[in-house]
Amino acid sequence: MENPLLTPYRIGNFQLSHRYKNTLGIWRKGQVEAWKPIVNAVRDKGGIFFCQLWHTRRISTKDFQPSEQAPMSSTNKPIKTQISSNGLDDEQYTPPRQLRIDEIPQGLMGVKIYGAHGYLIDQYLKDQVNERTDQYGAVVNEIGADRVGIRLSPFTDYKDSGNSNPSALGLYMAESLNKRKAFRGTFIVTGGYDREDGNKVVDEGQADLVAYGRMFIANPDLPRRFELDAALNKYSREAFYTFDPVVGYTDYPFL
Repeated sequence: MENPLLTPYRIGNFQLSHRYKNTLGIWRKGQVEAWKPIVNAVRDKGGIFFCQLWHTRRISTKDFQPSEQAPMSSTNKPIKTQISSNGLDDEQYTPPRQLRIDEIPQGLMGVKIYGAHGYLIDQYLKDQVNERTDQYGAVVNEIGADRVGIRLSPFTDYKDSGNSNPSALGLYMAESLNKRKAFRGTFIVTGGYDREDGNKVVDEGQADLVAYGRMFIANPDLPRRFELDAALNKYSREAFYTFDPVVGYTDYPFL
């Protein structure tokens, strides 16, 4: 039976499909309709729902590509087999192919949001994975951010995507996004923050907001727990990215 959240869709010359198994989509009417009750449930509880767009490119296999082509990227180098968060071996990724110059405008259309963790934009930002010697060999510096957010991870080397000078890369991207001085929009940090660290980084003006992921999975009422400085549920890393719709996602207790 067709799942409206997971069904591939063709737009012109592009075959939009999922690069990870069980990844959800939101590019066709059926998918939008399937998301509505989820978004409405969050909104009814006073929450705000953001949609994150991303493209994996070389973090994929030929099975997810049209006609089983090689995934496209900034490099021809394959990704080493890595251990996933649930302790299982990730799939053996298909060696990618480097995009031709004439493919760049098409290859990057509509994927200027998720620029982190070794995915498409990050592959072009990091000098350990971008092997191009043309005008796309440096940072892709024409990224607009007037009404959208972009996620960057200059300090990570996830999926073999590291950089030799992450501080300089991060500052350059902030300056490029603002096109004059260092980025003056809302700055959100994430990754390993607890209640105390989160309050500190905001109080000291190092960030405007702090995003929580793993803690939120284990604590559906995390803001309330932070407000009361209550004890937190411990998350189960073994349950991350599993196929079970309940275990590890909706079975953690409220206060």
